[in-house]
Amino acid sequence: MREELILLKQRALQNLAQSQNLDDLNELRVKFLGKKGELTQILRGMAGLSPEERPTIGKLANEIKEDLEREFSQKTIELKQQLKSQKLEKEWIDVTIPSKIVLGHKHPLTLIMDEIKEIFVGLGYEVVEGPEIELDYYNFEALNTPKDHPARDIQDTFYITDEILLRTQTSPVQIRTMEKRKPPLKIIAPGRVYRSDAVDATHSPMFHQVEGLTIGEDITMSDLKGTLEIFAREMFGQDRKSRFRPHYFPFTEPSAEMDISCIACHGEGCRICKYTGWLEILGCGMVHPNVLENVGYDPERVNGFAFGLGIERIAMLKYDINDMRLFFENNLRFLEQF
Repeated sequence: MREELILLKQRALQNLAQSQNLDDLNELRVKFLGKKGELTQILRGMAGLSPEERPTIGKLANEIKEDLEREFSQKTIELKQQLKSQKLEKEWIDVTIPSKIVLGHKHPLTLIMDEIKEIFVGLGYEVVEGPEIELDYYNFEALNTPKDHPARDIQDTFYITDEILLRTQTSPVQIRTMEKRKPPLKIIAPGRVYRSDAVDATHSPMFHQVEGLTIGEDITMSDLKGTLEIFAREMFGQDRKSRFRPHYFPFTEPSAEMDISCIACHGEGCRICKYTGWLEILGCGMVHPNVLENVGYDPERVNGFAFGLGIERIAMLKYDINDMRLFFENNLRFLEQF
């Protein structure tokens, strides 16, 4: 058995010297020192040795095992160093070669979001945020949305459970803010929202909104119109005209949609405005008394107005973009234009 152990060590060292990579090395380690390796197989024969031979052979076997493990470890270090050197040589870069550094810039949606924030902050509004995973209560119930309203259908809303969903609007931020604060309030709530829409040129299951809210005493529809007309002129030009059309939203009464004179034809009528001379930009209205009561406000003492607009819609109008998908495809040829 002594001769077998010595021969095993010699063969292992010869194979070790010829190994060229870590995979080969691992295979050799298993072959000679593994649980089913050659050293283990030899040591199983110790049962047939005499009591006098066992200590000597056992000591020799341990010495050979330690020697081989040390040699394998050293070889591993050498191969790793070789691998590192090869990688460094392959990935070597001449830092003295002149290079062109291309700086990134803001996404067009971020540009529009920042501009909207700047306009309303200039009008005294505060920017607030809230969770994108929302409770049904804040997304619908507290906003006076009826149980049978189409917006609450599973075809239109991403539900996580019966009571938890991905918010379909940033209006829940308004409810959460009113619950925590007393009037007067002037806030805007920008952020991502989610609806179960198929992707096309004008729809996406994820998009961005800005909701606005003003609460105080003796707030009128004139205050609403004046605020939004200032926004339209600041965003689209001082010559921009506005109009308001009656509409319905469960959380405002009365409600309206706001149009601006067409950016392309200035009201003359063209393909972009479908020859009407007007472009819809947002929805708005006076806050419904039920919404005020839901947050503990007295609708006999305070009132207010709210509005909501889509960032993608504003960006498409301002930059003359006809396909919403361009905002999300990350095509550099498109993004570098802004």
